[in-house]
Amino acid sequence: MRFGKAVHKISAIGLMVCMRIFPAPAAELIMMEQQGCHWCERWHAEIGPIYPKTDEGKRAPLRSVDIHQALPDDLSGIRMARFTPSFVLVEDGVELGRIRGYPGDELFWWALSDLIKKLPAPARSLKEPLSAPLAPDSAAKT
Repeated sequence: MRFGKAVHKISAIGLMVCMRIFPAPAAELIMMEQQGCHWCERWHAEIGPIYPKTDEGKRAPLRSVDIHQALPDDLSGIRMARFTPSFVLVEDGVELGRIRGYPGDELFWWALSDLIKKLPAPARSLKEPLSAPLAPDSAAKT
């Protein structure tokens, strides 16, 4: 029985470490769409496959919402779109801005980059050094 408690403690500690190293994204890009939307299909064909691989996609993962369904509880603070596609940048459930429609790939990336600027600066990665490398001390050579 003691072994089981030890495993649970180790698992809990491991989970806390993983949560610290890989925190859940607080920002999301909500794509409001509907079935049969030509511009939604075009976005999925042109942007959809690469979006998760981009810096923007990593900062604000995509989450699709059907405008004919009720919004999930965690999105109750945003207005439902009437036109599709609409893209809403959300941080901790609060709307920071939106893009109405899909104007093509170049204008989409431009508009999205403006929205992403509204997010707080990302936390420093654990892989980054705490400070810049020290320059060699020239006084030590004399």
